[in-house]
Amino acid sequence: MSGYSNVTFDEIEPGATATAKRAITQTELEALLLVSGDIEPFHVEDGLVPDDAELSVDAVAAVAIISGMLERRLPGPGTRIVSQQLEFAGRIHVGDEIAATVTARRKQAASGLVDFDCEVSAAGRRVAWGTVVVEAPRGKLAYSEIATPEIVLRRNDVFARLLVRCEPLDAVSCAVVHPCDRDSLLGAVESARRKLIVPVLVGPPARIKAVAAACGVDISPFRIVPTEHSHASAAAGVALARAGEVETLMKGSLHTDEIMAEIIASQGGLRTERRISHVFVMDVPAYERMLFVTDAAINIEPTLNEKADIVRNAIDLARALGLEQPKVAILSAVETVNPDIRSTLDAAALCKMADRGQITGAILDGPLAFDNAISERAARAKRIVSPVAGRADILLVPNIEAGNMLAKQLQYFAGADSAGVVLGARVPVILTSRADNVRMRIGSAAVAKLLVHARRADPAIPKT
Repeated sequence: MSGYSNVTFDEIEPGATATAKRAITQTELEALLLVSGDIEPFHVEDGLVPDDAELSVDAVAAVAIISGMLERRLPGPGTRIVSQQLEFAGRIHVGDEIAATVTARRKQAASGLVDFDCEVSAAGRRVAWGTVVVEAPRGKLAYSEIATPEIVLRRNDVFARLLVRCEPLDAVSCAVVHPCDRDSLLGAVESARRKLIVPVLVGPPARIKAVAAACGVDISPFRIVPTEHSHASAAAGVALARAGEVETLMKGSLHTDEIMAEIIASQGGLRTERRISHVFVMDVPAYERMLFVTDAAINIEPTLNEKADIVRNAIDLARALGLEQPKVAILSAVETVNPDIRSTLDAAALCKMADRGQITGAILDGPLAFDNAISERAARAKRIVSPVAGRADILLVPNIEAGNMLAKQLQYFAGADSAGVVLGARVPVILTSRADNVRMRIGSAAVAKLLVHARRADPAIPKT
């Protein structure tokens, strides 16, 4: 398997060394300045870190690369940094090659601690050096190689904030349906490690164990419900939820149609009086709010009544994630009612339903075009006076085509991260895409955990 594995305490020998090199980009430099708290515009002109920065960006960069070396390479996954004594000097320019070396110097058998000599250079100039003490892992872990992603500056860091909100809450039981590939199994294992879920793995035991062995992860603490194939996995997962043995479901490496067919089945499914719908929870770097897009995955051409349920589901989710009164923009191609465009008529009707108390818990407005839904400047230019325009939290799309294209454009063109959850069933369903990485799966698990706890605590949120 290509990738990397850790070096356990017993395997580490004094003198063992690891090195890494990479060039720093303008975006990374700006990110480091943001972390340091020194974000005056002149500090990034010409790609130069100034001598008078409030907190040296060189220090931030050095600590970041050293931490990455220790936590990914030597000792690697499972390492915990205990203390550090580092000195810093020099400046960093865009394009400089940053090089780091960590060398094991001393092992402390009683405590499992290892002292590492560390050094970082930029374009051949030494910018940091000193000692870092770590608690080395005792057990083996291995992961497939993950390319270092391009850094994107984020206004919100939505999922980091959601994970913080999850910390004091108990993990929720979750049937992970057919986790028979790397990302679906690692997503469940990592979500369990972060105490988001208590996974019940549903699928062919031999295949699940083979994937775990290839990834170097221990799944012995988790219950496995054996099935023969993906269709049986979907049926067994839904049966666990229907019996109350789990509070949420997570889609693994099977087709969406397979699990959804079992969820919506008239006999033995998880239907409720609500229309089942999907919501993307999105962290869009250029947008200052957590953004919900619905429905981009399940309802193809929803009717007015179905749109009303789709909105209700999204409002319940937004409130569970901390928005007391979310703002809902009902999207169309234009911001005026046009009898020839059905989505504008539906928007007007939904707003009147909200006025009459048929949809509660949020502020609705529409029709709104996408630009004036998310841009106050665009709304002002069109002289739209609205509490929603330019500040939308929830975007209700006209149909699945519009929603799917919007969500994927935000992901691939705007660098958005997203979590996907299905609502309207007896339990929330973490509906990930086969293209979703482990980070997205963890974000989806955090969303589902917060929703489950909100349902437990607040009778106003229906146990759909």
